[in-house]
Amino acid sequence: MKAAPSSYAATAVADDRPVLAIAPLHDGFDRSNLSRYGDARWDLSPAVFRENARRSDTRVDFDAVDDPAIAAAIRDYLYVRLNTDLPGHKMRAPPVSVRRLFRFALNFFNFVKAECGVCDLRHVDQLLLDRFAKSLRQGRRPVIVTQWLEIVFDLYAFRNRLSMARLTFEPWRGRRPAEVAGYRFSVEENRTPRIPEDIIRPLLAWSLKYVTVFAPDILAARNELRTLEARHKKLVAEDALAHRNARRARRQTRLIAYLDERRRQGRGIPAWPARIGGPASLAESEPPLNWQLIYLHIGADANLRRALDERSGDDARQIVEAAVRELGTEVGGMDTPISVDPDTGDPWRFRFDVRALAVEERMLQAACYIVCAYLTGMRDSEVQAMRPGCLSVSRSEDGLIDRHRVKSVAYKGKETRGEEAEWITIAPVATAISVLEQLIIRSVECRGTKTLWPVLFIARARKQTLSTDVVTRLNQFRDHLNERFGTAGEPVIPTGPNGRPWQLTTRQFRRTIAWHIANRPFGTIAGMIQYKHVSVAAFEGYAGSSRSGFRAEVEAERRLGQMDDILTYFDERQLGAGLSGPAAARIGKSLDGAAAELQPLPGMIADRGRLRILLADTARSLHVGVLADCFFDPATAVCLRHAAPGDQAAPMISLCEPSRCPNACITTRHRPAWADAAENGRAILKEKRLTELQRLAVGEDLRRIERILSDIDVKCG
Repeated sequence: MKAAPSSYAATAVADDRPVLAIAPLHDGFDRSNLSRYGDARWDLSPAVFRENARRSDTRVDFDAVDDPAIAAAIRDYLYVRLNTDLPGHKMRAPPVSVRRLFRFALNFFNFVKAECGVCDLRHVDQLLLDRFAKSLRQGRRPVIVTQWLEIVFDLYAFRNRLSMARLTFEPWRGRRPAEVAGYRFSVEENRTPRIPEDIIRPLLAWSLKYVTVFAPDILAARNELRTLEARHKKLVAEDALAHRNARRARRQTRLIAYLDERRRQGRGIPAWPARIGGPASLAESEPPLNWQLIYLHIGADANLRRALDERSGDDARQIVEAAVRELGTEVGGMDTPISVDPDTGDPWRFRFDVRALAVEERMLQAACYIVCAYLTGMRDSEVQAMRPGCLSVSRSEDGLIDRHRVKSVAYKGKETRGEEAEWITIAPVATAISVLEQLIIRSVECRGTKTLWPVLFIARARKQTLSTDVVTRLNQFRDHLNERFGTAGEPVIPTGPNGRPWQLTTRQFRRTIAWHIANRPFGTIAGMIQYKHVSVAAFEGYAGSSRSGFRAEVEAERRLGQMDDILTYFDERQLGAGLSGPAAARIGKSLDGAAAELQPLPGMIADRGRLRILLADTARSLHVGVLADCFFDPATAVCLRHAAPGDQAAPMISLCEPSRCPNACITTRHRPAWADAAENGRAILKEKRLTELQRLAVGEDLRRIERILSDIDVKCG
């Protein structure tokens, strides 16, 4: 059935206006040579500056729209959004968001056509908009519905600029999209999942090991292969000038010399770890020979293998097979020695071959990303905007600490081009950047890339930068670690709470490190970083002076973490756990008071929303510690007696005296730290070199610790 014609149906567009009329462009682009209004496809990539943008998000294909009237309406809408500011309402849409606006507009115009039989906004009334909003609510969260409704409000707000599809009445009588969608904005809302500690801990540990222990081997193997390929190219060129028989004799001479060298070193003939197709040269039980590596060493071209397969009596083939029977095989076969894993005392892998090297390079790139993203708190767009030479190192004013600074570009809340920003970071990040600068050398030489995150698989690369493929690479790294270093029953990266592999995304790293800084500054993750000899200056890299707004996120995570921790206090109290320390009575009274307010509901099924309100004041004062938790009250805090007048907004953890401060609360969670302290005290008392005064001081401190341990055992169970 043929649809009724629209009043603004346009089957052909002859408009020659440049689509990117005023948007900033990358250097080297002439605006007059870019996409025009009437083109079937718009390429907006010259105005997209984010390195992590999908290539598909920089293109708009109007041929994908079946109805020419809808295509014309979308074209009109997108052009206006790209090139029109409405002060007080909306600024121009950044080119990277146009693909998303295309989807929203297509969805609305298709709905209008389905309702009215034609895409003509003169037929649209408020009842139709109500039905549209209702259709959006099915299976979508209110915040998502808000985004899909924006198109309706735009068609009214930009009505004086649009030439085709416009609304002539104000939708929903001036209500905002969020109100229509039923979305209530919460400052503390963050749906990005935090990586569980039992996952981020080994993931970070293995990433650091890749960067510090494995990287030198991987980079050395790549240099070896580059040298070998250059020599192979030279030999092939020289052989091409020789007669066929002379060429064959040269190769055989080089082959014999190569095998003699393997014999002298006591090494087998290079073999693949598993058969990769093709006919077997020896018994099926033998590993398949790595002819590719043998070719490179003897200067043979790609036709040699075919020749050897066709002539089973070939001298070269017989020589190699005889050497296999004498020397055996060696998986990998490259010369780069493999470093010893300090945790196992064994080489961390067998020797490299070409394929294994390519895989390990990609895994090293993923490890570097994890180190950079997690230990800087940078967003994905900021990490992927890093360039070679972005790292600088300087000494602190006191000359004691190296300051590692990373320059990149912050995009959130900035203009389209972004804004150059600087992050103060820590030594492992500096090491990762140094590794990346060596890892990308081949990409720079072959394709002239300028990013630290190119696609390393050069032969089949469809694009130059990783961009969104980094998510795939991160999860491949997780699987690679489990396959190579774990077992089916004991993976090195545990599964998530649902029993499935944890799906890593780029956003998770920023939220996770913000939570750890805010709520577990002395936890296991901090301990791992300290183990790498990172100084106190590290905190500046996490929450310091960069323009990416990370300090605000740390504070938001602190508030969320404080509430989670106080709810844990409440739940454990309901299950019978006791409290110790000077603040035990005060906090116990607060928790019991909240429980009484919630009666007759049992504590574990209490209304969590109401409980959060009842415990909000107590939660705001909670600061988790190693020896005790501080329910901070500046009026009674012992630590603040030594603080300057301007430093009394938060507890000074390094001056905490848990057995004397009225703000200190001790639970069974703190017992291991006290037990370690007692053990250290006993070990010190065994030293014969102690003076009598030292022995008395240590003994008194040990008795104090033992009293605290006894108190924990009695009161906390």
